[in-house]
Amino acid sequence: MSFVSIAYTALFYAAAIVFLVGVGARIYRYAKTPAPLKIPTTPAPTTTGGVVLRMFREVVFFQSLFRSNKWIWLFGWIFHFSLLLVLLRHIRYFQDQVWLWVTLIQPFGKYAAFGMIIGLLGLWARRILVDRVRYISAPSDHLMLALLVGIGLSGMMMTFVSHTDIVSVKAFFLGMMRFSPQELPTDPALLIHLFLVAMLLIVFPISKLLHAPGVFFSPTRNQVDNPREKRHLAPWAAELEK
Repeated sequence: MSFVSIAYTALFYAAAIVFLVGVGARIYRYAKTPAPLKIPTTPAPTTTGGVVLRMFREVVFFQSLFRSNKWIWLFGWIFHFSLLLVLLRHIRYFQDQVWLWVTLIQPFGKYAAFGMIIGLLGLWARRILVDRVRYISAPSDHLMLALLVGIGLSGMMMTFVSHTDIVSVKAFFLGMMRFSPQELPTDPALLIHLFLVAMLLIVFPISKLLHAPGVFFSPTRNQVDNPREKRHLAPWAAELEK
């Protein structure tokens, strides 16, 4: 194997370990963090089924963001929906026999990259042009947006400008999954794209992108609004009352 193939194999193994362990540890921490107060954002559902429906609307349609700011909602939803299509399209690189639905979404995932970039640029412009948002924006916020834009642009470069050998790329990732590394093409756009993806996996567990799993643990969203009907008692508080 070439030095580039060995280096990228090691990089992606390391990135995958950091991502899985880091996100897993964060989720465990979220799950173990007590919520001593009943603090659902009202108007809130009074049944468990209502909470599930509310979480569905929040995760899929960004309901609270839509009520707060329509322009931010528009760019945010365009980015997230386009990103979902792009990620689903990439499933083919990890399958010998590609599922039918993955094959069918390939054209949509291909052009979803444009929506991903448009959404990111809109969100980035917000951090620059809106005074109150610019004031609270840290350098890491801009770097994360730049990283995502770089991933999108390099991916579009391979799709629409400088095509790469996707058969060899698929063989590389299937080989990694089977612990049998294969050669990786050395196209500059591909190497840049994969390097940026690996960096994203590494920084994900320590970044604001953790809002993806974190939203499911938000007490303002996942609590039933029944403080009069049932006393909310955190497990640690229950231990003190024994």
